[in-house]
Amino acid sequence: MDVRKIGTLGDADAPGEAAAEPVDYEAVVAEDTEDVGPGQRLFGEPLEMYLLREPRLAVAFSGGCDSSLLLAAAKLAGAEARAYLVKTAFQPAFELADARAVTDALGIPLTVIEADVLAEAGICANPADRCYRCKRFIFGKVREAAAADGFTVIVDGTNASDDPTRRPGFKALAEAGVVSPLRRAGMTKANVRHVLAGLEASFGLAPGTLQSAKPSFPCLAVYVPEGAPIDEASLAQAARTRGL
Repeated sequence: MDVRKIGTLGDADAPGEAAAEPVDYEAVVAEDTEDVGPGQRLFGEPLEMYLLREPRLAVAFSGGCDSSLLLAAAKLAGAEARAYLVKTAFQPAFELADARAVTDALGIPLTVIEADVLAEAGICANPADRCYRCKRFIFGKVREAAAADGFTVIVDGTNASDDPTRRPGFKALAEAGVVSPLRRAGMTKANVRHVLAGLEASFGLAPGTLQSAKPSFPCLAVYVPEGAPIDEASLAQAARTRGL
């Protein structure tokens, strides 16, 4: 697949025109707000141009399809990339397994950072800005580990369908100087899945190897009611609620 075609918006971008049809939120572009930093602003730069300009990247990796696309696109463009996954009690075990499967398939090194988020009182009190506090904590860990490896540019998989009005973590991304190349390229979640499926085929991988069809899965802390303490017991209950 030609790297110049990555990030090009296609027919999947427009939600269904029929008013009676449900909205496909994976195909919707969520507008910028005042909390969106320069690294996340819509339509700032095509993905292929960014990869040519920044050929050395530390990818904050979740094991999902968005950050998997960043790794695959970096490999295709000949960029040097390393994946960094912050492992906390907020994530189910399958996220790490998925991350290892992707990095092994692409031949890209993965650094797993063990972080004790349950020791962070400000996060585990579960205030209204818990997501912001957690993102700030996680990206601090990524930047520290990446700096030790000589990386100065941190990117993440935030895409154009991610809504800043519902994601307080956008503020943390801006403060940490993280760049979100997929959002800056205007790529919706639907675009990401389509392009990643094409890259799986291009690399000779079985469909789904790079998580192109993986459903979105919020962290377990999302399922603990706001204001209720986040601890091992509440996270276990959240996991049971999700059938894990």
